[in-house]
Amino acid sequence: MSLLPVAAVLESLLAALQSSAQVLLNAPTGAGKSTWLPLQLLKADWLNGKIIMLEPRRLAARSVAHRLAQQLGETVGQTVGYRMRAETKVSAQTRLEVVTEGILTRMLQQDPELSGVSLVILDEFHERSLQADLALALLLDVQEGLRDDLRLLIMSATLDDARLTHLLPDAPVIRSEGRSFPVVRSYMPVSAHERLDHSASHAALNLLRQESGSLLLFLPGVGEIKRTAELLEQRVDANTDICPLYGALPLAEQQKAIDPSPSGRRKVVLATNIAETSLTIDGIRLVIDSTLERVSQFDVRSGLTKLVTQRASQASMTQRAGRAGRLEPGICWHLMAAEQAERTAEYSEAEILHSDLSSLWLNLLQWGCHDVSQLKWLDTPPTAAISAAQRLLFQLGAINEQGGLTPTGRAMGDAGSDPRLAAMLCAAQSVGEDALATAALLAAIIEEPPRNGGVDLRNALYHPQSHWQRRANQLTKRLGNCRGRVALDDAAFWLAHAFPDRIANLRGQDGRYLLANGLGAAMEADDALARTPWLIVANLLQGVNNSEARILLALPCDIDLLAARLPHLISEQTSVEWDDAKGTLRAWKRQQLGRLVIKAQPLAKPSAEELSLALLNWVRNQGISALNWSDSAKQLRLRLQCAAQWLPEVNWPAVDDDSLLDSLESWLLPALDGVRDLRGLQNINLTDALLGLMDWSMRQRLDTALPTHYTVPTGSRLPLQYFSDKPPVLAVRLQEVFGEQHSPKIAEGRVALVLELLSPAHRPLQITRDLAAFWQGSYREVQKEMKGRYPKHAWPDDPGNALPTRRTKRYQ
Repeated sequence: MSLLPVAAVLESLLAALQSSAQVLLNAPTGAGKSTWLPLQLLKADWLNGKIIMLEPRRLAARSVAHRLAQQLGETVGQTVGYRMRAETKVSAQTRLEVVTEGILTRMLQQDPELSGVSLVILDEFHERSLQADLALALLLDVQEGLRDDLRLLIMSATLDDARLTHLLPDAPVIRSEGRSFPVVRSYMPVSAHERLDHSASHAALNLLRQESGSLLLFLPGVGEIKRTAELLEQRVDANTDICPLYGALPLAEQQKAIDPSPSGRRKVVLATNIAETSLTIDGIRLVIDSTLERVSQFDVRSGLTKLVTQRASQASMTQRAGRAGRLEPGICWHLMAAEQAERTAEYSEAEILHSDLSSLWLNLLQWGCHDVSQLKWLDTPPTAAISAAQRLLFQLGAINEQGGLTPTGRAMGDAGSDPRLAAMLCAAQSVGEDALATAALLAAIIEEPPRNGGVDLRNALYHPQSHWQRRANQLTKRLGNCRGRVALDDAAFWLAHAFPDRIANLRGQDGRYLLANGLGAAMEADDALARTPWLIVANLLQGVNNSEARILLALPCDIDLLAARLPHLISEQTSVEWDDAKGTLRAWKRQQLGRLVIKAQPLAKPSAEELSLALLNWVRNQGISALNWSDSAKQLRLRLQCAAQWLPEVNWPAVDDDSLLDSLESWLLPALDGVRDLRGLQNINLTDALLGLMDWSMRQRLDTALPTHYTVPTGSRLPLQYFSDKPPVLAVRLQEVFGEQHSPKIAEGRVALVLELLSPAHRPLQITRDLAAFWQGSYREVQKEMKGRYPKHAWPDDPGNALPTRRTKRYQ
């Protein structure tokens, strides 16, 4: 083990840790930074406290802890232990704890000083997970304000040194040069029209025929792994095992992929990017890299997450190739053209930039931080995502109107779960043992939803797997009560505390639903739940290309019982609406849950105020074009839009469709006095209504700078036509602009009018923005033709200096 590459930099690393609060270690794959270095750090006399090592993934954390303990001749839980969700193996003698994401944050929240801890290691930091970025920000805050003796080691095979050194300018960078074994990397472009499972299996079979040893094949997701596995099982040799590897697999199957193959056998491991980490898969010397990965992206507008398949970064491809050289010289084929690989991003985008930040914001509030700028970040959390997080936390009762933590919010922070699930757990905790047991089992299932159990959440509730029960017991124990029994009949009631905005009503077509938050969602029409009138949706995936969201996990509910037990979710609204079928206005009193109508009953004759609000709602639903826009009103809108462009120093009212719909109360409502039906609505003078958006001085400036009419030299007052995408047009008989040297201008001299020059019969002759050029140029052709057609009218040779006229020669 002392021959591992990282051994060569051990002394310089220890010296750097002694003198510096933060140290960066850039060590190639297979260097021993995860599975050897922590044990050497334990031997340092000056590190007399515990070492905490953060591993991004549970599979890697468990594997690393076992490998470290094995080198000491011990079992996990003695000198080396681990902590992860639903599973902990530590003891009083544990000095090195391998922890997964979220666990370190929880440890910091419970004990900000990290008492008894000398060193924190952030391993595989290149993955830039949300929890790793949060942990780094909190740890830097701890070092600055509480523990100047706490040491922080950030390590990876592909660290973004430039950005990290900018954040941590005093941190020494230690580099372990060279790999354990060389890896020959080749690039194999595949047809864009060929399915990934076919191209990947074909490449794997070719490499297996050419080379000895076991093979690791990187694929973006579970679906691709299963389809590729089916293709390979039909074609590989009898001595080759096909071993899938992804996070949701049972532990025994994961271990089969990691363990060495029996003598005389080889294996093909089909893995997601879970195998990029410090996980060592025995016997691998061949790698096929699909160069793809699947990532989650949060949509702040819908509050939903979608899965996106994209090219892996160059750093990820380097990590993947490195798997082939962990134990002996290896070979890696990247299924991509070399020039295409050069154009991919150098590093993966940080998860913090495209994730739901409700959990992060709750953690920050619990930390005492009310502004992200109070902490140091490698990538600052986006403002829009923080705002979305604040809206959700307010809805869940975690924060008040001022943005501060409520008592419920503090309890949710201590629960150590996603905010939605924490809200459910805290509500149940206040009721009793059975309530908490029910909520805890629901939370455990939703945290790790079943993959093949269908949409109906009852299937999992009635037949809970052992890991869900372990997690549920952990949650109830954490909240101080673990003796309750699950009450399945109350499951929907507790689930509504977590997902009040995702209560859903059948839309009348099989499998299509409307959610309380106004979003549409659907499941397969042949699913057993597809005709259920009311559901609570616990797991929802954003649709691709703006299609309806996909319902992955849901629970039927009795909406009347739910409304009775959770009256705060229900609002009563009186509305007056246009009935298209009957051609009249009708008043309704409705019980609503968000956008869903639970009950509705007709009311008697509505008041004038209710009528006006109903008409506004009708306009909002139909769109601004449903109003009767006269030419005058259309021109006023265009004048205001042009004024905003040409005279930007004035704060002109916005009159685009969306802005007018948003401000109906300001300009349309005052004009509805006495209007009692749609016929009256269509007769409203919209020009006068829009003028109400401006004060007197603004109206005067608009009329002066962008007039409705323009007076030409003859005294004729002619209308101007304004447009959204081109200059205004003045249609004028050519004789009336004789003597004009230049095209007239408006907008305080900033915009030249387009002149549509007309014949005496008001037919177009020429369109120009440069009158002087017209007089000098094409006027001669017009003059020649018009003299013969209109001999009674003047057609002077020097129109720029002639007198303008509206009359024939006889009256001049």
